[in-house]
Amino acid sequence: MQNYLRGPMNHNLRPVVASMLSAGLLASAPFVSANPLPVQSGNPMLLAQKNPCAAKANPCAATKNPCGAKANPCAAKNPCGAKNPCAAKNPCGARNPCGAKGVDPKLVTRPKGSKPYAGNSAELAAMGEKMWGDTKLSTNGLSCGTCHQGNAAFSKSFAKPYPHRVAMAYDQSKMKSITMEQMVQFCMIVPMAAKPLAWDSKELAALTAYTGVVQQNFIKTGAKNPCGAKNPCAAKNPCGAKNPCAAKKK
Repeated sequence: MQNYLRGPMNHNLRPVVASMLSAGLLASAPFVSANPLPVQSGNPMLLAQKNPCAAKANPCAATKNPCGAKANPCAAKNPCGAKNPCAAKNPCGARNPCGAKGVDPKLVTRPKGSKPYAGNSAELAAMGEKMWGDTKLSTNGLSCGTCHQGNAAFSKSFAKPYPHRVAMAYDQSKMKSITMEQMVQFCMIVPMAAKPLAWDSKELAALTAYTGVVQQNFIKTGAKNPCGAKNPCAAKNPCGAKNPCAAKKK
């Protein structure tokens, strides 16, 4: 306070302040000189207005919260939500080449009076073998071998003599029995999405002849499934009756 009296103060107030100091009406000099704020700054209402952490200046308030719902980049715009590329757009669903589309039985029935191409059976079979893997016969890039490589996609009924019931022919045209030649035409129309071959063509005779060869190979190898009865994990299960944790007979 002594320093305060020496400072730039109104000379008319100095004697008044000095008398108040001597009477003990003002605080001691060290307290006054150490307080950097004016007396009115001790008002709690004024302190609240200048509080840097008040609601208006709080950087973490709800309006400025960077993680709020409006600013959260992972809120409603979930990239794995409704736009899931693996949901309903299954490429192997409705586009199944062997699915039921419905085929007019007349397309796979030899017209009356027509005769098949007559030729050497061995030559026709050799030609048919080349055609078996020819994707140019189809409109979708498939060939006979695409579905039947290694005797794949043949049912057990393929080993039976033709004519016989074929599930695809029944599902497509309600035909209870078909010939091997008709089966070739069915494959041209349904899986390969092409037109049937001409009934008197060498191509139809060749594919039919080679299908007969494939059938014989299926009877020899395909019908005898090597993974059937000779399954090493079937009855000879080493973890079966010889369970070391089973109850021992007394």
